[in-house]
Amino acid sequence: MSSTSPSTPTNPGNPVGPPGPPGLPGLPGRLSAAIGSGITRVTDNALGPYQSAIIRIGFAATWLLFLLREFPHRHELYGPDGPWSWDLAQQLLASNDAFTVLIWSKSEVWFEIVYALAVLSSLLLLLGWRTRTASVLFMVGVLSLQNRSVFMGDGGDNVIHLMAIYLVLTRCGQVWSLDARRARRTRERAEREGEEPESEKPQDRVGPVLWCVLGFVLLVATFGGLVPGGFLGGWLTVFWGLWAVHALWWAVKRIESDTKPRVLLDIVANLTHNAALVVIMAEACLIYAAAGWYKIQGTRWQDGTASYYPLHLDYFSPWPALSDLMSSSGTMVMLMTYGTVIVQVAFPFTLLNRRVKNVLLAVMMTEHAVIAVVLGLPFFSLAMIAADAVFLPTSFLKRLGDWVTRARGRVLGRVFPGRDRTPPGPADQQRTPLPADNTDKEATEQAHVGFTA
Repeated sequence: MSSTSPSTPTNPGNPVGPPGPPGLPGLPGRLSAAIGSGITRVTDNALGPYQSAIIRIGFAATWLLFLLREFPHRHELYGPDGPWSWDLAQQLLASNDAFTVLIWSKSEVWFEIVYALAVLSSLLLLLGWRTRTASVLFMVGVLSLQNRSVFMGDGGDNVIHLMAIYLVLTRCGQVWSLDARRARRTRERAEREGEEPESEKPQDRVGPVLWCVLGFVLLVATFGGLVPGGFLGGWLTVFWGLWAVHALWWAVKRIESDTKPRVLLDIVANLTHNAALVVIMAEACLIYAAAGWYKIQGTRWQDGTASYYPLHLDYFSPWPALSDLMSSSGTMVMLMTYGTVIVQVAFPFTLLNRRVKNVLLAVMMTEHAVIAVVLGLPFFSLAMIAADAVFLPTSFLKRLGDWVTRARGRVLGRVFPGRDRTPPGPADQQRTPLPADNTDKEATEQAHVGFTA
């Protein structure tokens, strides 16, 4: 009879440690560790900084280009004297409580101001200047114009409509933004001077001024009865809530005696950002799945007429010769028709395999680029490409950012030969992304701010 010690494993290839919480064996231990790691990750970090930045840039650029392209036709699309008159818009909005500031006045001057602010907010969000405020103004601009004339848009406008709301909930200014550059320069300057980065915070005057101005506008709109829905669950709840959260965030960041409120706000912001990012991904999958399964049910996509007919409509034929060339081949029409359906139905399932997903993502973006050229729908295609970009791998986005940085350096080097435009080195590329605009060093360099399970 062997005298084996209880603490000594009988099978050296499969050791079993002593009982207790630190050494839970088998599946329960692995499951507990996985859950704890997941909770820590979603509370400790705002995931997908490059993905959220690319969709911010994509949708802001798409809306900005659309507004500039339709500038000569802005009165027919959204003006008080357009086909969808101000009175008709007012009747519709009274029944659905949609938000638009264009219903506040029939004045041409007011319309021009709103249109100009929509252009400006798109540009600011594209550049990442005061991203939290710019994202809210961008949402207001999108909702105001689109809800003013609901019958003037297409599928791309619906995507922009939804994403403008989701972007407000994301920390989309962590990278590739003026906010990130300003925070990085502030930190580097403080390090050179041997000071704490927090000492630079009270010098921020633009943020409080914006907050006061927007608070005054919101106060006037509230007491003037201009915002529908009331305080309980209406748009006033949304705007006053965002206004109060911005004030709380600004105040808590300046509390030097206790970092717990800052940590708590970081956790809440990370959870909100990650949840919004999941919603954006789910929205993109839902769009493709619904479109694909709906196409399967109809005969026009089975016999190819759904691809053939649009190529012969004047409205969708900016290049008639190209349209005739594509529609003259039955094989080409069959490939376009069945390829579109297969890609749309299969895409949500390919998320389970990274390599297949990346291949199908490239196919979908190429398809949208072809639609933009052949059917003359550039803004619809740009909106869908921007939505698809949330699934792009981080390594590819980093390489894309490095390529853009080098290209910008070469262009600016030719325009300003005497100025140093050297792209950032490896140390800069490996720098931890900033959690948000105006983010302090402590929140960036903390080893852990989330829950640990």
